[in-house]
Amino acid sequence: MIVDFHTHIFPPEMIARRADYAARDPWFAELYGDPRARMADADQLVAAMDEAGVDHAVTFSFGWSDAGLIEESNRYVAEAVARHPGRLTGLAVLQPLAGARAVAEIERCARAGLRGVGELMPHGQGYSLGDLRVMAPIAEACLALDLFLLTHASEPVGHSYRGKGNVSPQDLATFLLAFPHLRVVAAHWGGGFPFYELMPEVHAASANLWYDSAASLYLYRPEVFATVASIAGADKLLWASDYPLLSHPRMLAYARAAGLNAATLAAALGGNAARFLGLAQA
Repeated sequence: MIVDFHTHIFPPEMIARRADYAARDPWFAELYGDPRARMADADQLVAAMDEAGVDHAVTFSFGWSDAGLIEESNRYVAEAVARHPGRLTGLAVLQPLAGARAVAEIERCARAGLRGVGELMPHGQGYSLGDLRVMAPIAEACLALDLFLLTHASEPVGHSYRGKGNVSPQDLATFLLAFPHLRVVAAHWGGGFPFYELMPEVHAASANLWYDSAASLYLYRPEVFATVASIAGADKLLWASDYPLLSHPRMLAYARAAGLNAATLAAALGGNAARFLGLAQA
């Protein structure tokens, strides 16, 4: 089984009216205002999965700064999951600064069948993952509803790019220590966080932390898979593309060039994700 743990979808009308939505949300405009920036709807995602042999995908929209657009996007993701049974697991994007409205949105999305919260984009939405005053109601709602949380993370070094942001290893550590029982997926290899798991106290704090490889081709050499497996454990690897930013074939070829043994590669490409999500494996 092959599972893509990190994909983005948008309602067709948002794609068609990109400029109107960019005018409403400056954070969206920063990442998607350029007409060349790739966007896809749910049907395009599933078609791309079929073409590449991807069995299942975790999907969500965009971490808007506008709570109304958050809710519009989440409704579409819930509808997409219902239209493609067995192919998609949906997550709810959130604006944590909306406070009680954000908690109510988590509860509504859980009733609609979404399985988690994410992708959080603190840097674009105006808060810090390490601000526990903002994040505690979100984490507590996830724990109460048995949801997991997926967050953007970025390296404090390396090249700059649109959307890199400043979700630091320290922000992630603060959040993990505050909510040790919450299952957390750190996107983009956690902004280098797995390398800190060589420190025993960080490894202990990461018991409920997993890492996705979204957009990794732009960040690391392929051997990052083997390196993270050796430090954090092969069971923590979640292959992800960041579709439509990167295509499934490119990211599959990248993962297969990592030099993993067959068992570890199979786990990374989908076995770990299937266990995490409770999917039946053929």
